[in-house]
Amino acid sequence: MGSSGQSGAGGSAPGLRRALEAAAHGVERMLEDVLPKPHGLQARVHEAMRYAIFAGGKRLRPFLVLQSAALFEVAGTGALRTAAAIEVLHTYSLVHDDLPSMDDDDLRRGQPTAHRAFDEATAVLAGDALLTIAFEILSHPATHASAEVRCRLVSRLAEAAGSNGMIGGQMIDMRAPNSSFGADEVVLLQRLKTGQLFEFACEAGAILAEAGAEHETRLRAYARDMGLVFQITDDLLDVTSTAEKTGKAVGKDQGAGKATLVSIMGVEGARQEARRIAARAVAGLDAYDSKAAALRELLPFLLERDA
Repeated sequence: MGSSGQSGAGGSAPGLRRALEAAAHGVERMLEDVLPKPHGLQARVHEAMRYAIFAGGKRLRPFLVLQSAALFEVAGTGALRTAAAIEVLHTYSLVHDDLPSMDDDDLRRGQPTAHRAFDEATAVLAGDALLTIAFEILSHPATHASAEVRCRLVSRLAEAAGSNGMIGGQMIDMRAPNSSFGADEVVLLQRLKTGQLFEFACEAGAILAEAGAEHETRLRAYARDMGLVFQITDDLLDVTSTAEKTGKAVGKDQGAGKATLVSIMGVEGARQEARRIAARAVAGLDAYDSKAAALRELLPFLLERDA
């Protein structure tokens, strides 16, 4: 349901690379703590959960959580737990997205997909377990002292991941090969399937800080634009890159007859549209001055990435 590949970009700023690496390392330590260790007769599902989680990936959504939290000087366990929660939920979506009944992919993050490494039933259960543990993580008092804040995080993530969010986007995507979608429908699909989790990730910092609706709205708008840039560049890679670089199959959208902004606008037209949206996203961060430096640098990183 989500979208993921291996990290890579041409000429990205060293500061941003360090921030991405620090976020990845921090959230992976937290994931090690919050995920169950294989034990008992149910150990196989634990092993599959860990296989999917620790397969690599950009950890972009945790990075967004940590950066949005840093805008309000929120750090430590709460921010890392929230970052871990969105990463396990995102990984569930990838495990299910790869299933034979969905995209039927054999490769994810450069290695066999969960249903290939284990079996289809175990992959379904591992995805279910990752989905549910996301809310267990968020609802724990260690995430925030305020039950109201924890409930707000749970509510927003459920909304972002549900039938009017990521799952709704996946439903539209499944209909795409047999539909004549125009640009508006493609943007809606991408906003739901990919963009809603980005929106939660960027809002999460303001929610943790209890910063108020104005900041949540501003960061949601940034995330909406950033998510669209991410998806356009992902679609460009599907046309222009290789499985060796991206860590997943390429050319599938075109082969399935799915409309994308690349197929509608052409490669250069889509690149220009991505640059235009990226500029708007950066401008929306003016209120945060230098605190938003990494969020600003993320847009050129996405525009230049080659994997």
